[in-house]
Amino acid sequence: MTGPPLSWRVRWVVASAIFLANHINAAALSDEVNMASIDYSKVSIEEKPLYAPPLKEVAEVLSEGLRKTFEFVNVTVEDCPDLTREPFDLTTPGLSGDSKLVELGGPPYLTPQVRRDKVYDLAALLRHLGRDPALLAGAGAGPWPYLGVNCEGIINLSVRKGAVTQGTRVVSVAPPGAAKGQASYVQRRLPPGETRTALLGNYLLSEGRPGRVLKVVVEKRIGPSNFITAIREALKEWYGDRAVGLGGAFLLAAGKVKHHVMPDFSASPLCSDEDVDRWLHYFEMTAPIVHLGTLVTGDLGLDLRVQHFHGYSAHGDGGHYHYDTTPLQVRYEGYFALASSVIRVDRPSETHGIGRD
Repeated sequence: MTGPPLSWRVRWVVASAIFLANHINAAALSDEVNMASIDYSKVSIEEKPLYAPPLKEVAEVLSEGLRKTFEFVNVTVEDCPDLTREPFDLTTPGLSGDSKLVELGGPPYLTPQVRRDKVYDLAALLRHLGRDPALLAGAGAGPWPYLGVNCEGIINLSVRKGAVTQGTRVVSVAPPGAAKGQASYVQRRLPPGETRTALLGNYLLSEGRPGRVLKVVVEKRIGPSNFITAIREALKEWYGDRAVGLGGAFLLAAGKVKHHVMPDFSASPLCSDEDVDRWLHYFEMTAPIVHLGTLVTGDLGLDLRVQHFHGYSAHGDGGHYHYDTTPLQVRYEGYFALASSVIRVDRPSETHGIGRD
């Protein structure tokens, strides 16, 4: 006599639990999508000057220094080509006009455990800094609340007279949750109204105007350093403690490269570079790929990431640049602006050296 009523009650409890769980999950997803961005008036913003030698001098330094790493080297000072054209597809034609570097957040907000509250609206940042017209171009994490998963961001956003032009791409592991070695990746362009990013980023900030830039063309890698490391090391060797910063775009015109794409956030803490390496998904990708980012030769006491470039392409390849895998076939073509200062936004109060490759 008691069996059927009990069974009915159990079914009712289970159905009620599922109903509540679905509503809680839907509410949580809605909260994530609509997550509030950081209020820039409530976080630290620091700015320190960089050493800005003449462009011609920098070109001479790199012309000599890069020969340790590449068989063919040609570094010149030229008018910037129109970078709104393919393959670069930037949202402004140039890189010039009050050029500075911006570092936002940092790896301590990703490891050992993620800080999901560190969501940043880049259009709001430009308004807070009083920059209009402005270009932000570089490398960082993408807006996980928009995709629902962690992702790489290739930031390409400009503002003119208050109007935002969004050219940012994001790259994520596909399908989400796929095991390492069994996954692929997918590249998307963010819609015009999505101007957020998360956790960390390294960007060139300028007015995006045409102007004189460093053009760096190299072929056939003969040394151990990657393209960006070779540039940074050459500048560091010459300028020493005088910190120099560059930001801009480079094209992998020929060859292949190793990129990583971050999967969704780790369920367990990432407490070492070995943990991070096991978590990341690595892929070999094929030219042509455009990369955006920054490099700096000193820390300035700001806990800076000294180099960081992410790539995207018309054929869907993209992610975090590590190094080329076909040194004899590789060709790089880069355009860089010299930065006058670095702006450090929301520097972590507790730091470490994990996950900065």
